[in-house]
Amino acid sequence: MQEKYYDRIHHSERDLCMLYRLKLKLRSLAAGKGWFKPFYDFAHILKGRVSRLKSDRRFALDDYKASTGKSLNLENPVTFDDKVWWLKLHNRDPLLTRCSDKYAVRGYVEECGLGHLLNDLYGVYEKAEDIDFEKLPDQFILKTNHGCATNVICRDKASFDRAAAVAKLSRALKENYYHKSREWNYKHIKPRVICERLLEEKSPAGLVDYRFLCFDGVCKLVFADIETSNPDGTHYVNARRNVYDTAFNLLPVRFSRENYDPALVPKPARFDEMLRCAEILAKPFAHCRVDFYHVDGAVIFGEITFHHAGGVNRIDPPEWNFTLGSWIDLNSKKIVRLP
Repeated sequence: MQEKYYDRIHHSERDLCMLYRLKLKLRSLAAGKGWFKPFYDFAHILKGRVSRLKSDRRFALDDYKASTGKSLNLENPVTFDDKVWWLKLHNRDPLLTRCSDKYAVRGYVEECGLGHLLNDLYGVYEKAEDIDFEKLPDQFILKTNHGCATNVICRDKASFDRAAAVAKLSRALKENYYHKSREWNYKHIKPRVICERLLEEKSPAGLVDYRFLCFDGVCKLVFADIETSNPDGTHYVNARRNVYDTAFNLLPVRFSRENYDPALVPKPARFDEMLRCAEILAKPFAHCRVDFYHVDGAVIFGEITFHHAGGVNRIDPPEWNFTLGSWIDLNSKKIVRLP
């Protein structure tokens, strides 16, 4: 089975790389404010509306094929991506929804005895128009609680474009991220805007996202991601990632993003604490990713994610796709299956 998988990888590698580079180029063009952005946004919206007509399973098969050039194996899942998509389609644990909600998860973190790791919360709003900017500090970050890529960063309130921020967040509140990714855990989240302290780290690598991949409550892999966002809070398409074991030893693996010089990110002083806390938060789940920041010597909780990158990954060497897949037990009692 693995040999056939490798054959498919090698056969389509050149076309896949070209397609991926094209997608990155289009996203880069759309990230600016030039003539291309309205066309890209319209095409993205149109694609989303058409995809809503598909069943979850049909969406999974089509989306994965279009994104990677490969086929999902949902009948006998073996790779990491196969199993992540299987979990998307079958796991219906209500706790997934609570912990995917960037506001409600705070209560879960507190119940786990880790409330001291939560970032400062300045406000929660049901409508973007309700944000009272006069009561906010000079710097902050706004985001919706029910989706992805909706961050708005303010570094100087005097020059901050409040109208643009309200317009962006208002549009985001009307969206249901489930339709974009078919992640059931997002489907029933009540949309809100939350405002938190802006986290920044003065180091050569800037703010680092430490992402702990856990399997049945045990962490087995750690991502250290840098340059994940643009100055305005939008996703940076050329973010970089190194992959480490649980002793923070660098592994010869590339996971969707390019690697960087490991000297940029030495082992955090409180790495072991982050690892311990990740496993506490991950305990009820068959698989999840728990994110932290290490800012000015303090550990700050980021989020819990249940389907890393939506189950669309480029893993090199490809055998690691099988290794991670073997760590997800689809017979785990922590999976709440559809009746």
